[in-house]
Amino acid sequence: MRDEADRDAPSEAHGRTGAQGWTGTDGRSGTDGRTGADGRTGAEGLTVGQVSARLGVTVRALHHWDEIGLARPSLRTPAGYRLYTAGDLERLHRIVVYRELGLGLNRIRVVLDDPAADLPGALRAQRIQVDERIDRLRRLGAGLDRMIEAHERGLLLTAEQQAAIFGPDWDPDSPARARERYGDTTQWRQYAERSAARGPEEWRAVADANAELDRALAEAMDAGVTPGSPEANQLVERHREMFASYFPLSRQMQVCLGRMYESDPGFAAHYDGIRTGLATWFRRIVDAGARAHGIDPDTATWE
Repeated sequence: MRDEADRDAPSEAHGRTGAQGWTGTDGRSGTDGRTGADGRTGAEGLTVGQVSARLGVTVRALHHWDEIGLARPSLRTPAGYRLYTAGDLERLHRIVVYRELGLGLNRIRVVLDDPAADLPGALRAQRIQVDERIDRLRRLGAGLDRMIEAHERGLLLTAEQQAAIFGPDWDPDSPARARERYGDTTQWRQYAERSAARGPEEWRAVADANAELDRALAEAMDAGVTPGSPEANQLVERHREMFASYFPLSRQMQVCLGRMYESDPGFAAHYDGIRTGLATWFRRIVDAGARAHGIDPDTATWE
């Protein structure tokens, strides 16, 4: 049995009776089904392939509409091939119009076949759905713009907002330097994804949590909390949880971060500005916490 698509174009097997005509369903010789000068179809109708080309509808869609009874061809050749009459073509044209407006096939069936159907009401309902989709697409576009900007800038705050949230000593150029240094890493992507979802209030909450942790670390060091103690380990875990505001932090990564806090002049100045020696003490409690979980701080890597 030949493929259905091969049956869309007239051929000798379709009943062609010579170079200029072919036998229609009534056995008469006629045209080949093409539209005449007045725009009407021939007496024998149009094939599936011809309708597909004329309306810009796939042959598969025409077959589907036939199968579900939405638009069935009125004629068949003696060999059983579909032929669409002028009336069929008009129905198909209406289906295409409403399909392009976004109506579903079931609603189109009602519109075409139910004389009592409220067509303006159906179109108004479709218009409401279109407006809702437009609103969703606009929000999606805004979200994409914000995500792009977050990946490119990191922190989506003005210099004034940064100073108000992070304090006057905050360097507004630090996100740009971080992007230049870490922009190709997974952690920067994770940071950007979180940043895209945050406004000034969310960043203020992050800054407050950081400040509170800094105070707790200083108080613990003042109180003589020793590395490896339950109190120190609790602060280490609290730091990991807080740092998840930027990106997930493994214990090995936390060890590397603790060493950077101690060795980097900027970070060391921040922590030692809170309490002298705080950067070193923090590194020590992180190392002790890592050992408790079977990690050798001397061989820890950023992973």
